[in-house]
Amino acid sequence: MTGSGVGDLPRTYLYVPGNAGAKLAGALGRGADAVIVDLEDAVPLAEKDVARDGVVAWIRSLPADLGAQVWVRVNAGPLRDADVAALAGLPGLTGLALAKVESRDDVEAVAAQLSAAGDETSLLMPLVESAVAVLAVREIASGPRVHQLQIGEVDLAGDLGITPGDDEVEMLTTRTMVVIASVAAGIVPPVGPVSRITADPEALRTSTERVQRLGFVGRACIHPAQLAVVHEVFTPSVDEVDDAQTVLRLLDEAEAAGSGVVLDGQGRLVDPAVLVGAQRTLALAKRAGH
Repeated sequence: MTGSGVGDLPRTYLYVPGNAGAKLAGALGRGADAVIVDLEDAVPLAEKDVARDGVVAWIRSLPADLGAQVWVRVNAGPLRDADVAALAGLPGLTGLALAKVESRDDVEAVAAQLSAAGDETSLLMPLVESAVAVLAVREIASGPRVHQLQIGEVDLAGDLGITPGDDEVEMLTTRTMVVIASVAAGIVPPVGPVSRITADPEALRTSTERVQRLGFVGRACIHPAQLAVVHEVFTPSVDEVDDAQTVLRLLDEAEAAGSGVVLDGQGRLVDPAVLVGAQRTLALAKRAGH
């Protein structure tokens, strides 16, 4: 595991088909904080090899001072090894999103393959997409190189026989389990699941606020039209940033004074959990340029 619940926290992760050259070329100009280039569901079997080669060439062409994270979702099964081998060690690659992970063994195998190829920096983002994965999520979250988790809710709903309603209450238990597993493993908060809502900003906002309240930080997007709403939901307000800065200042002052008890302006106790929340708020504000 990465060992940190706070770091660079993208608010949006835009999925881009790995076989769509024009979309790939313009992906970093859409304004997303991170992109996930998809070699799995978006690419037909007959195009897998060509798409992989194109994605590798695209990553090699990226500038060194790139501000956005770049992830690639690799295939599961027999194609995974070829994907990992081609992507290992590429400059500019943040990490690999692992489709259909069902055990810690899956994570360990990819981590070992990366290390054998001399890649010691690429991170891993396992996708929880089945009942087996949900029940193994704590072990998956604690696997080597795991940076954060993501739920593949379309596949998961199909596996479970679930038909989510507008309030998405059917996914509540799984979402909560993924958040809890992430916190327990000490990794970055999970990425919010994709939504199929692309033409109703208010419905998308309601859905995104829902996953934010559950403890997700950022959300995966399948269309550029979703970015503005998701950015707005995950961008802290001026008051939230001020409160977070106050928490850090109070803790610094208490430490300097040798005090173990810290109270905010309303007399509320400031403990380590509050500190983590403040750090996340400031990390999101930094991403927004505030």
